[in-house]
Amino acid sequence: MSGALGQSEAFLSFQEQISRVAPIDRPVLILGERGTGKELASAGLHFLSRRWQRPFVTLNCAALTASLIESELFGYEKGAFTGAGARRIGRFEQADGGTLFLDEIGNIPMEVQEKILRVVEYGRFERVGAVNPVQSDVRIVGAANVDLAQMARRGLFKQDLLDRLSFEVIYVPPLRVRKGDVMLLANHFAGRMAFELGFDQVPEFGKKAARDLESHLWPGNVRELKNVVERAVYKTNGPVVTRIDFSPFSSPYGPLPGPGIPSIEQTENRTGALSAGKTSIKDTETVLSELVELPLKKAVLALERFRLSQALTAARFNQKQAAADLGISYDQFRGLKKKHGM
Repeated sequence: MSGALGQSEAFLSFQEQISRVAPIDRPVLILGERGTGKELASAGLHFLSRRWQRPFVTLNCAALTASLIESELFGYEKGAFTGAGARRIGRFEQADGGTLFLDEIGNIPMEVQEKILRVVEYGRFERVGAVNPVQSDVRIVGAANVDLAQMARRGLFKQDLLDRLSFEVIYVPPLRVRKGDVMLLANHFAGRMAFELGFDQVPEFGKKAARDLESHLWPGNVRELKNVVERAVYKTNGPVVTRIDFSPFSSPYGPLPGPGIPSIEQTENRTGALSAGKTSIKDTETVLSELVELPLKKAVLALERFRLSQALTAARFNQKQAAADLGISYDQFRGLKKKHGM
């Protein structure tokens, strides 16, 4: 897979799966945690396929409102709605003959999923505001960091579409299981950062720095590793990187939480234990016992923060999924998240 680095057994097995399915002209789902490189994997599928000379078009479905996704995918005719001053070609037409990568596909509304299903089954669709269908020869590659099968069982994702897209399901291995790949990637990112900064030589990682990198669990995966390494190289003053700062927000001058309200770190630590299934009853009882000792307003704030962090962790930091799990709208969730500075 072009642009990807790794030598671990998990990574090589993942690469082999990509190479095996790439020439077969069928839809593929790529599932994995945030920062694992799902778009890079989809590009590998495209450029190893028979469509490699045709367009590779991407769309991040989480970055659009429900009303915009349909027009972005299928395009629209002039006058289809207020502001539609001219015909616009959608991603399906842009990708004709090639590959369309739909990132965060779990965020697509059900009514738009039905239209995508028709494209998969019949190879045609209508632009918004149009009557005549448009033919489209597109290979769809979808990606998500949520359990789409569970979403389908809960009625949040169309089962027929899931069945059609899952000719092959590829799970991108998280960095924590790719033993031996951390330092390979770290040295690669360090070299690129040193070149960008105009260094005469690439700093090496000291023994402690290397141990810290290899022992970290990397919840943000390769994207997090890249950021951490680039920051370390930028801050180094010599030929050896001796210190790794995993969080740029760590500071003795940071603001303190309000009295009686758990800090974000405390909340995330408890939530991590709960999501990992470790002493969940004990941790929950601890939180509840602390809440009943607080004044009502402070208890409500603390519980909100705890539940927000818990839902985020359970949804692997997919905010729309976390909002759905909490039974609130996405806008309400974002408002609460901003309110607590998370």
